[in-house]
Amino acid sequence: MNFEQFLMSKDVLLEKELKRAEQSRRENEDLVDALVRLGSIEEEILIPLKAEFYKVPYIQLKDTKIDIEIIRKIPAKFVYHYNFIPVGVSGTKIKVATADPLDIQTMDDIKLMLHSDLEVVLAGRNDIAAALKRFYGVGAETVAKMIEETETATIKIDIPEMQAQDIDDHGEDASMIKFVNQILLEAYRDRATDIHIEPFEDELRIRYRIDGVLYDTSLPPSIKNFHTGIVSRIKIMANLNIAERRSPQDGRIKIKMEGNDLDLRVSVLPTAYGESVNIRLLSSYSMLMSLKELGISDNDLDILQETIRKPYGMILVTGPTGSGKTTSLYACLTRLNKIEKKIITIEDPIEYQIKGISQIQVMPKIGLTFANGLRSMLRHDPDIMMVGEIRDRETADTAIRIALTGHLVFSTLHTNDAAGAITRLIDMGVEPFLVSSSVECIIAQRLVRVICPECKTEVTCEKELKKHLGFLGGGKKDKVYIGKGCEKCKFTGYQGRTAIYEMLVINDEIRDLIVKRVPANIIKKKALENKMVTLRNNGLDKVREGVTSLEEVTRVTQV
Repeated sequence: MNFEQFLMSKDVLLEKELKRAEQSRRENEDLVDALVRLGSIEEEILIPLKAEFYKVPYIQLKDTKIDIEIIRKIPAKFVYHYNFIPVGVSGTKIKVATADPLDIQTMDDIKLMLHSDLEVVLAGRNDIAAALKRFYGVGAETVAKMIEETETATIKIDIPEMQAQDIDDHGEDASMIKFVNQILLEAYRDRATDIHIEPFEDELRIRYRIDGVLYDTSLPPSIKNFHTGIVSRIKIMANLNIAERRSPQDGRIKIKMEGNDLDLRVSVLPTAYGESVNIRLLSSYSMLMSLKELGISDNDLDILQETIRKPYGMILVTGPTGSGKTTSLYACLTRLNKIEKKIITIEDPIEYQIKGISQIQVMPKIGLTFANGLRSMLRHDPDIMMVGEIRDRETADTAIRIALTGHLVFSTLHTNDAAGAITRLIDMGVEPFLVSSSVECIIAQRLVRVICPECKTEVTCEKELKKHLGFLGGGKKDKVYIGKGCEKCKFTGYQGRTAIYEMLVINDEIRDLIVKRVPANIIKKKALENKMVTLRNNGLDKVREGVTSLEEVTRVTQV
């Protein structure tokens, strides 16, 4: 009985799945590896069965304490080449974990290179890959190769073609190209929205922003020596000037990752220790959502749908950078995007192209500002217009006057809450009567992380915390949820994000207060009397529903 027959006897593999794996097996690929790649069997189930069949011990590296000293003594190039991870020293032997302990030739090579006898244990390939990344750093093998290349030749950077590049981790490109590709691919697989490449005096740090929070990336220390090459590679991909290192530069890269098209926004900033790079990853999937997918409560959704059906007026979305304002505006425009409506937007930048909508990119260098663009857009007979952001009095005046002349205008502002947007417009110099006459609705929003469904756990809410948050209810309502942390969420307890909202509808009472120039807190108080739900309370509703945690709500909102 071979191993494949053994798996079928254990009822974990069907004969048709075995035949499919045989037909789609890659060159030099083990049949069992093909089964895992195709999803016919999970590696967590396969490894114990493989250990049972071949009578070898196995370990789960994620639960095993690995000796850092032995890791430091064995070069990255060596462990990547033979695909093993040193675990520690067992007596006079070095304990190593490999996915193929029966490969005698490879084991002999490792034994010869380490000048030591081996204690070999079985581990999954994915488990080994994760351990290599954790202990040696992302792209450690590539960095080791670059170090060798710099001793004999300069690194070659190829200029890419203008069409979208296909990024994967199987290419045979030059080392620098491969390393940058690995960084991009790793960020994509981790669901990162931003990559930060930051030089400091004694290190180069690369961080990923995942679900709104920055996480450090494990990197080999020698990567600091290749900072200039990494930045040059990214500049060439973004069609920027590699010779200019004193001025900020902005660019764009279109790439394909694992079959998905991505738009990368690149910003290069000169700092004391070299150029810092920020890369924002944008995809059509993450940007284009329906109103129901945004996380708006049923009551607020009814209010928003009624507001956007009005023939004219202004709808403002407020919040800090990265709070999902543009996504909310796109959802509104998508709902209104019909053949009988002419919709034009002016944005900086255009984050996602929507079919059927005319979109304009701001270009201050040639005089195409938000205010100038708005005036030109009027000549195209639009019904609905969107301004990416109101930044100054000229843009605010123009947008408001357009809203007063029979157009529906959407825009964003940077304020802490909904009522603060009114004060902000008046501070810009807009007359209060114009604000009260034009603005129909102001939406404040924040993004909160969603509890990972795989490790979601019910806990009892502490009384003091419940009292502080105003968390009402008894019995089952005293229960809240947390994410314990698992592989699916990379042990953060969260996976994905949703929005919480504060929706201020401008009625006659609010209009009177605006004209009187009353402070924002008075306007907010009146809105609360009219049953407006604050950001904090909307977040608490999501805590009660088990969507997010109390910690997340307190992190992004204030009382």
